Amino acid sequence: MRTAVSVLALLASLPLSSPAAESPSGPESRTSLAVTIYNDGQALVKDARRLDLAAGPNTIAFREVAARIRPETASLRSLGGAGFSLVEQNFDFDLLTPNTLLRKFVGRQVTVIRTNPATGGESVERATVLATNEGVVLKYPDRIETGAAGRLSFDSVPANLRERPTLSVTLHPPKAGPQEAELMYLTQGMGWKADYIATLEADGRLMNLAGWVTLTNQSGTAYEGARLQLVAGTLNRVPEPRLAMAKGMAMPAAAPAREMKEEKLFEYHLYTLDQPTTILDNQVKQVALLSAAAIPVEKEYELQGAAWYYQGRYAEIGRKLKPSVFLSFENKGGELGKPLPQGTVRVYSRDSRGGAQLVGEDAIAHTARGEKLRLRLGEAFDITADRVQTDYRSLPGNAWQSSFRIEIRNADPRPVTVKVVEPMPGDWKVTEESHRHAKLGSGAAGWNITVPGEGRATLEYTTVARW
Repeated sequence: MRTAVSVLALLASLPLSSPAAESPSGPESRTSLAVTIYNDGQALVKDARRLDLAAGPNTIAFREVAARIRPETASLRSLGGAGFSLVEQNFDFDLLTPNTLLRKFVGRQVTVIRTNPATGGESVERATVLATNEGVVLKYPDRIETGAAGRLSFDSVPANLRERPTLSVTLHPPKAGPQEAELMYLTQGMGWKADYIATLEADGRLMNLAGWVTLTNQSGTAYEGARLQLVAGTLNRVPEPRLAMAKGMAMPAAAPAREMKEEKLFEYHLYTLDQPTTILDNQVKQVALLSAAAIPVEKEYELQGAAWYYQGRYAEIGRKLKPSVFLSFENKGGELGKPLPQGTVRVYSRDSRGGAQLVGEDAIAHTARGEKLRLRLGEAFDITADRVQTDYRSLPGNAWQSSFRIEIRNADPRPVTVKVVEPMPGDWKVTEESHRHAKLGSGAAGWNITVPGEGRATLEYTTVARW
């Protein structure tokens, strides 16, 4: 609609009307700001501001609150002074735009300004706005027109239209005077996740680990100079109607910082940035979480079977099977040994020229200190296996006997150890085997098979299962 640009141009020159007793409170009156972000896309905002209160009822308009605030969670408390009693609070999210301004003028008159393209002269007419459904309908003294062939001029801005989301509260102090108050609320549209960069040393036995926190702010406002805290863990939440996420996000803006401090909070872990930071609206920001060097790691090869192998007669089960490659390390000691938030670990290894190359990535859950992490990076290239069922027969007592042969080949000059993990159904036991197995649990057996460089090794075993 052609009125959009001209209306926007008029907005800056129009005085905003407001309730007579309303006093605005903007960021200039802020004394402190703290933001705690959770894993589920919500954040707790604690916004402290100076208030100059008059005697009797006061209506304070808190500007620059999050557009995606959950109004039912807002609370205001006095931080000093005589205190006050809270009477009422309202969240106004009907924002001032050309379209909302036009809708508010349905049934009222506006001024239509037309410019003669030949002479440049302007003509002015008054018209009543009849409707704004899928376009504007205007009633002139002698006709009705759809659309507006010109600029629209408005006499005022309605009091219930705000230029930004505003939380207004009515409170009653016992006496006049300045006070400091803290507005606390939950907002949607903020989230964080952890990302880790692991770099292997040349020998593959040590690893350097750097952790970053990626923050996303789509809450509808900026948080300048905020004390930032993150909560790692899964909180129980009462389901809320999901709002549409804002579109259009800024590219990640790296913000190097000292590592975040960690502490226990109830059954969760709290990470605190030791310096204030600014998170702009529609911004992705990164801050440092941790850094640890020379972490001992182990590379493991695992060939995983399946329970259905033992439940029927099969011929060849698989050729050129690829073992998975795992990298494991313990979250303890040295510069590590702290709770790790869930996130993605990307592992890099250096090539012959010293350049880092991605060799795999995996997700980790929230990991307490002292626990072992095991990352699946991919499949081995130089190691292959063939699996064959060599015998299958039924036995008395509702039992079945299965025999298998697994041949593992290693094309690398270095010897490797491959862990063969076989899920076992029912009540099972291994009756014959070429290598000694370990019982990994009630439903799995495992064999560690050493395969020489550029050589092969064969595992043969027989199981009996009842179910």
